[in-house]
Amino acid sequence: MATPDFIRIIRADAGPQLLWLPGVSAVVFDDEGRLLLGRRADSGKWAITAGMPEPGEQPAACAVREVFEETAVRCVAERIVLVRAMPAHTYPNGDICQFMDITFRCRAVGGAARVNDDESLEVAWFELSALPDLPEHDLLRLERALSDEPTWFEPAP
Repeated sequence: MATPDFIRIIRADAGPQLLWLPGVSAVVFDDEGRLLLGRRADSGKWAITAGMPEPGEQPAACAVREVFEETAVRCVAERIVLVRAMPAHTYPNGDICQFMDITFRCRAVGGAARVNDDESLEVAWFELSALPDLPEHDLLRLERALSDEPTWFEPAP
């Protein structure tokens, strides 16, 4: 995920200390039930599309924007399937972030999947029976997107 300008400004004052940030993920399905994934340029691993809302941007609008920016696929956000505080992550430059992730189930409505920015090495549709290795948090996002149950969240202790 490229660092937005507003985060660069905050980092100039805050340094590498932990920043608590909003995050949005989009689990995108096409009409054939395939899942859209991108192979990340930073890690080389396949992943669900994710990003950060710009100041004032609504989460669903962010999900739709991020999917198009990264994959050239147009989609609509159908529903929130998961809300979760992710573990803190330290980037190679030492910056530490922790994201409050809002995951949307989305439906593709146009465009052809392709690499559309410098954040991905590849973009592709995958049959659910033939997924590449995905991180555990993406598997939970997918599980929740496939469920008809209410939005998932970590229960209070």
